[in-house]
Amino acid sequence: MQDEYRTVAREGVHETEINRSRFLCTLAPAATEEEAQAVIARVRRAHADATHNCYAYVIGADASVQKAADDGEPGGTAGVPMLQMLLRRDIRYAVAVVTRYYGGVKLGAGGLIRAYGGSVGEALDALGTRTRRRFRLASVTVGHERAGRLQNDLRAAGRTIRDVHYGERVTLDIGLPDAEVDAFRGWLADATAGEAEFRAGGEAYGDA
Repeated sequence: MQDEYRTVAREGVHETEINRSRFLCTLAPAATEEEAQAVIARVRRAHADATHNCYAYVIGADASVQKAADDGEPGGTAGVPMLQMLLRRDIRYAVAVVTRYYGGVKLGAGGLIRAYGGSVGEALDALGTRTRRRFRLASVTVGHERAGRLQNDLRAAGRTIRDVHYGERVTLDIGLPDAEVDAFRGWLADATAGEAEFRAGGEAYGDA
């Protein structure tokens, strides 16, 4: 897994005008291809009267899925420059749809490439991005008498408690960078006099 990736901070639309043509770039996070396609379909329905609705998306922290479409623009002048802008900015798990309303002035191949790629770049600047970092899922189980104190100690140590489960004992779900797992085990043993049970799980991504 990649140590980190960037994605769009939120869904939104940014509009630019170039030689009387309107370019509306819709950016949205997308965890799967199905989510990306759903955004594309929604934008196409909303702008069914537009001249073109071109798109590009990147799914996977390692950019394993990449798709782009020109939607009637000359081949390679719309979807590909949009995709290249996403990749150049290290954007993952995101979809971009650029809607064009033709204004009567032809831009030429070079102008189209700059317009479509630039629309995505400007939208990323306007809407913002966020970094997601890889971490190890883990759980800590203690007796009820220690649970409250341990939660306070974890927060004081800068750890985020993702969930709390109450049963015969209390289990706290947390996330740790891989490099800190061993040090955390030692800290936990000291903090609970060796009474806590620690279990490391799989990996996930979270906000930096």
